[in-house]
Amino acid sequence: MDPAETMSYRPISNLSVLSKLLERLVSKQLVTYLKDNSLLPDRQSAYRAHHYTEAAVLKVLADILLALDTGNLAVLTLMDLTAAFDSVDHETLLRRLQTSYGLGGVVVSWFASYLTGRTQYVRSSANSSTPSAVLYRMPQRSVLGPILFLLNTADLLRLIRRHHLHPHAYADDTQIYGFCDSSDTKALRERLSVCMDDVSAWMMANRLQLNLAKTEVLWCSSARRQFQIPIGPVRVGNTSRRPLRSGS
Repeated sequence: MDPAETMSYRPISNLSVLSKLLERLVSKQLVTYLKDNSLLPDRQSAYRAHHYTEAAVLKVLADILLALDTGNLAVLTLMDLTAAFDSVDHETLLRRLQTSYGLGGVVVSWFASYLTGRTQYVRSSANSSTPSAVLYRMPQRSVLGPILFLLNTADLLRLIRRHHLHPHAYADDTQIYGFCDSSDTKALRERLSVCMDDVSAWMMANRLQLNLAKTEVLWCSSARRQFQIPIGPVRVGNTSRRPLRSGS
């Protein structure tokens, strides 16, 4: 990586072994509570037992192949967040733990103490900068960080469903897909664009950022219906993406 680019440098968290042991105990209790109350997002395949990369791939692929077998076309958007784990706002996360997951009292106070009070500084050779408070970001290589990130972004999956599209996420990578008859591709493209507008607005409101440079659009069809795939660009936010093509 280019040493002259600030993007080449990522923070390093100094976490003690005792801290990670305590996090593991809390994580086990938190996940048990979320499972017992059916609060975990069902279309998120990361950082959970029996929810692996293969689960995300198989689910998305099976849905698309089933749609193609019925004669429909499918559009798939591969969405990525910019520095997702480094952008999590602590106040927003704590508020969501209360309003969306029913946590309160001493539990939220514990998570507040876990997230706040951390400092960071830059060190070069023998020189160090003045420490500053960390107001954003999940601690790197922490045990609780991944599950808290999933809870922080679960509302995004619900938002996508409201547009009658199908979401599936793996960590900070989210796939959005939908199906239509060949005569309705224009309507599906517009629905996808409107959905992406709402996704971008939601991310801005939650201090996250959609990485448009890594967002791709793919049209899928059976081999004999490839001529029905639209060739026009799809609007994603304030940019237009030239879609890729795939035939089965």
